Parts: sequence; C-alpha cells; structure tokens
Amino acid sequence: MSTTAESLTSALRPTARTLPESGIVKVFNHGRNKQGMIPMWAGEGDSPTPQFICEAAAKSMAAGETYYTANRGIPDLRTALARYFTKLYGQPFAMDEFFVTGGGMQAVQLAVQATCGPGDEVIVPAPAWPNFEGALAIHGAKVVTVAMTLGHDGWTLSLDRLFAAVTAKTRAIIINSPANPTGWTASREELKAILDFARARGLWIIADEIYGRFYFNGPLAPSFLEFRRPDDRLILVNTFSKNWAMTGWRIGWMQAPPAIGQIVESLIQYNTSGVATFMQRGAIAALEEGEPFINLQLERAARGRDIVAKALGAFNSVRSVPPAGAFYAFFAIDGLDDSMSAALRLVDEAAIGLAPGIAFGPAAEGHFRICFLRSAPPLEEAMTRLSGWLKNR
Repeated sequence: MSTTAESLTSALRPTARTLPESGIVKVFNHGRNKQGMIPMWAGEGDSPTPQFICEAAAKSMAAGETYYTANRGIPDLRTALARYFTKLYGQPFAMDEFFVTGGGMQAVQLAVQATCGPGDEVIVPAPAWPNFEGALAIHGAKVVTVAMTLGHDGWTLSLDRLFAAVTAKTRAIIINSPANPTGWTASREELKAILDFARARGLWIIADEIYGRFYFNGPLAPSFLEFRRPDDRLILVNTFSKNWAMTGWRIGWMQAPPAIGQIVESLIQYNTSGVATFMQRGAIAALEEGEPFINLQLERAARGRDIVAKALGAFNSVRSVPPAGAFYAFFAIDGLDDSMSAALRLVDEAAIGLAPGIAFGPAAEGHFRICFLRSAPPLEEAMTRLSGWLKNR
C-alpha cells in the first residue's frame, strides 16, 4: 500500500477500515470474466425478472412517475404487501407495518440502526450470512455467535446455548430461518420459545425470513408472524429478490410495529430518501401477478436440490444433508480445510463458482455453498465438473 493510501485509510473510522472483504465477492471477482463459467456463488437463480414486472415499471416511468417518493413507500405497494401477507398467513396485516427499502440489505441496516449501537451485543447463530456481522460492525455493535451443529438430519441450533449467550449487554437476537447458507429452518416450537425468551428479557428480534416460500417440508416455513403481538420487539426483513427474481432491482421491505413508524421513516429519509416509484410499481405487479412465477421458482429449487444431493451423495468424502429450506447446498469436503483456496481452484480448474465457507464465518471453514436455484442443464453440467474435480484433486 502506498504512503498516500495508508494516510487516507488511517484517517477513516476504524469500523469502516477494518471491515473484511467479502469472501463471496472475492471468488466472484476472480472468476467473473472466465469463459464458460457456471456461477453458483451468489444467492440468485438464472432466471431474469419476469416481463410483466418489467413492463409495470416501464409503464410507470413512461407515465412520468420519476419524482421524489414517499419515504415509507407508496401506499399502493404497502397495501399490496398487507394483502399478500394476509393471504399467506390467513390473518390480518396492515399497510402501516410495512416500510419499503432499498433491498433486504438496507432493511437489515435500518433494523440495526434502530436497535443497536456501540457496546451492544447481538446474538447470531452461525454459520451465518456475513452481511449481518458487517451491518453490526459498521455501527459498533459486537456479534456473539452461537455455533450450530451438523448431524445426520441436518443443521440444528441449541436453544440452551442461544439463551446462555445472552448477557446484560445483549440488545438483539438475529434469526435467519430458513437460513443462508445452511438451510436450517426453525420449527414453530423453536420460534415460539425464542420469542417468549426475548419478550421476558426485553430483547429485539431481527428476523430474516427471506426464504420463507422456499421450504421443502410444506408450503410455507414457520414464521414469527404466527405468534407475534402488537407490543413485540420484532422486526422482519424481506426482499423481492428471491421469490420474483428481482435481485438487481434492490427493493425490499421491513415489517415492524406501526408504533415505531415515524422513527423508521426518519431513518429511511436520512439513508436513501426512499425507493423509486417505478420500481415500486414493478413490485406491486410481482405481488399481485407473481404466484405462477413463484411456483416455477419453487419447482426449480426442488429439482435443483435433488440434482445437487444426488451428485454430492456419490462421494464418501463429502459431508452434506439436503437443506430443509432456502436454495443452497452447504457441504464439506474431507481434507479441504482452506475453502477460499479451494474455491479459487474450482474457478481455475473446473470453471464453476462456489461460495467458500469461510465467507460465512470461522464456524463454516471447510464448507462450500452452492446456489441450486438454476435450470437443470447447467446445474447438471456444474455437478459433472465438480464430480470430476473431486475425483482428481
């Protein structure tokens, strides 16, 4: 690093300059221009956004809806979200509890900004999506990880260990279910126990239920929404990225008690001042017309899960259990303890892109994540390449 770069870097806030490089992005940058690559490193499928969603956004732009917008989101979208959840869960939801954000990541940032700060501790089951820790670190909060364990039936979380990790400094618990990268999905009994514990101790729960529709043991994964009360310190983050193939749009939402609505609105104002109206029109179309496409996504995920499970199951050296939810296979390879080095080798030697386990924290080292929300032919080809690499490594 040059003297100028060192001088400029040292002048930044410690919480900014010490943020780690994303391990997923590192592999992506290494392989993005490689010919013939089959990329499975990111949490997105290979389907573009459906045309009816794009047309709704284009129509909005053509109609001149390009001005500043409501910070909380346009009423039409917030009402559509309320209708969507009412239909899903068979209980009433109100538009006042929905806040439109610049993707699920901004919803996480807003939830952290609203609840956590320097000196606070936040409990996070691990392996975990690295952006949770990044969002907390930016604001000076400390992540306390609780390691999950992998058994014959998949990943499990000990609630005793989760609860024992709480101290006087604990401010919140983050629960991602179905989980990225493990596919762990909490049972209704587990969610109720966590919510009861948080209520008794005055803790916030930040719930990432983004993959709630991608559940392989029923039509809908268990949710905190089934047990919530108006006074619960419960914030849910979600996105249009996964269900409706809108990853590049960067539009999502936060679901929070209406009582804190003005605070959330102010946070949105001072972060981004809202999401473009034409993008919100596309999101309305997704909610109102998107069920057939979601069904196709779910079918593709189930088929992809089977393809990957069959390929990995052929190797005694691979430790893997088909996930209960989400759309990732998270597996370990005996003898490979440096997942970053191996992931870079897989790019160079097999032209396939996997996310290295170390990207999801020390508890995930030696593992790899495959996104299997893909059409069958390229996924089968990727598994053929991975199988060949495993045989010859």
